[in-house]
Amino acid sequence: MESSINPSISVDCVVFGFDDTELKVLLVDFIKDAQSACSSLVNPERKLPGSLIQEKEDLSHAAQRTLSEMTGLNDIFLRQLYVFSDPDRISKSEDINWVENTYGVKVHRIVTVAYFALVKINKSVLQRTIEGIARWHSVLNIKHLAFDHKSILLKALEVLSQQLLNEPIAFELLPKRFTIRQLQNLYEAILGIEIDNRNFRKKVLNFPCIKPLEEKEKGVAHKPARLYKFDKLMYEKDIKQKMKYNLNFIRISD
Repeated sequence: MESSINPSISVDCVVFGFDDTELKVLLVDFIKDAQSACSSLVNPERKLPGSLIQEKEDLSHAAQRTLSEMTGLNDIFLRQLYVFSDPDRISKSEDINWVENTYGVKVHRIVTVAYFALVKINKSVLQRTIEGIARWHSVLNIKHLAFDHKSILLKALEVLSQQLLNEPIAFELLPKRFTIRQLQNLYEAILGIEIDNRNFRKKVLNFPCIKPLEEKEKGVAHKPARLYKFDKLMYEKDIKQKMKYNLNFIRISD
């Protein structure tokens, strides 16, 4: 019987979350072989959620399936990141054996298409990831990952930093109601820099799509801060208007 698994193409998912102070990523503990089982229980090897694709599924569906199966997460922000095609990315005999034993196929070379996802870490998400096989880990504490997954993680951090400065993806990681301090903490965590409080606050409050609410934090030890929300519809409307203006300008110039 012909296998339904494609042995040459996989998807790997970098799932980022933010807990108000730290940028985190979902990782899966796994054991490569029986010989390493004892040491793995003490020092488990970790990898990104990933899977070989099925013969009759497209890449985006494979990524969504992998996230659902390994993390219990569905309907989250998911974007294609990069293609990793180094012929030697899966070359160690123990790595090849693990893939072949896990999927029941013979492999020679695996090209992986990486995706990154952004998740609001709340009680519901924590419960679903606890019930799954993936766990949240601080990005700053990750020294090593299996296969070439550390390189995939670093690429995801690079792209996330670039896109953070060009589009409002930060709000995919924050609760619907947030403080300016939370937003600044997120920028600092992703960019790896300290940001001047006054300048950041001034720029944020000049952004019309960030709306102040008549609410403040509750249950905090410090002075409660005002809450804000991101008006996505207003942002999208503003972008469409700018695009329309630019197109009209091009037509006039022509």
